[in-house]
Amino acid sequence: MSANDLYPLMFAPVYMKRMWGGTMMTELLNREVPFNGVDPIGESWELVDREGEQSVVVNGIHAGKTMEELLKLFRSDILGPKGASCERFPLLVKLIDAGERLSLQVHPDAEACQKIGGDAQPKTEMWYILGCREDGCILAGLSSRATKLRLTESINSPEVENLLQKFPSEAGDGYFITSGTLHAIGGGNLILEIQQNSDTTYRISDWGRLDQHGNPRELHVEKGMMSINFSNRSGCRIAGDVNNTDYNRKIPMVKDCPFFRIEALHLANESQETTADSGSFHLLSSASGSFVIRCSTGEITIKLGETALLPYSIGNYTVTPVSNGDGKNILIRTTL
Repeated sequence: MSANDLYPLMFAPVYMKRMWGGTMMTELLNREVPFNGVDPIGESWELVDREGEQSVVVNGIHAGKTMEELLKLFRSDILGPKGASCERFPLLVKLIDAGERLSLQVHPDAEACQKIGGDAQPKTEMWYILGCREDGCILAGLSSRATKLRLTESINSPEVENLLQKFPSEAGDGYFITSGTLHAIGGGNLILEIQQNSDTTYRISDWGRLDQHGNPRELHVEKGMMSINFSNRSGCRIAGDVNNTDYNRKIPMVKDCPFFRIEALHLANESQETTADSGSFHLLSSASGSFVIRCSTGEITIKLGETALLPYSIGNYTVTPVSNGDGKNILIRTTL
């Protein structure tokens, strides 16, 4: 097989049960989400390459292959020169369907991982709010009055919420959550999450919540405290621009990050693009509307919430919005 056998790739969602899961994937994305009557689905892993979980191709001649199998065949053609040192696909793409708020949590950076040891892996992530309820909110980053002592004293109290920056949820907003940032996604949010390929999360508080058996979930207070960056009080919010009618724009969302770069493409008509300039694959995720993606080796259509992987070897491609009635056609593009 050669690079000529590669084309825009789509993958089957890997659904994850979560006690805080919601119904917005069904309501907003019209997905048939499995439910066993106990824990609802809270996450859909749209693209994953981990030892325990693998994305599987659903389109074209490579249908049925896992991401791991694809990289064994086409590593450099898929990842490009920027991904040459990656043993696995370096990013993980999720949809988070929060019916209730998630735990108050933090992900470690590389320095904290060295101190903690074990299988701890650093994780920086970006959220894009696809949809939300009116009462939805985001807790992200420490407030100016938060100290380690105050946080420690407030962990088991509702007052801990007052030590974080709080934002009302708005569809189209982004949040850049660097490792070391204390955060919680409020209930009533449907979020596209793009992150380093890590599953290390330390729960500081679970708001006194119990599972269906009446048991609390495990907390990781000591490791979490070791991971929090108390010197970082910068804002995480990236204000959206969904109401601007001046379309065919490319808006940087995350540009000075060593792990990924993300931009929002607001498109009114066909746009000519290429993977060559980025030195890596392109991940294309629909944040509003549907899009037809064409290149010399194939064509696909992605709908709201779906993500396609364009291997680096594809080179030139076009993106054409399919009108969704309101003129808002927004594509989130991620590269290394």
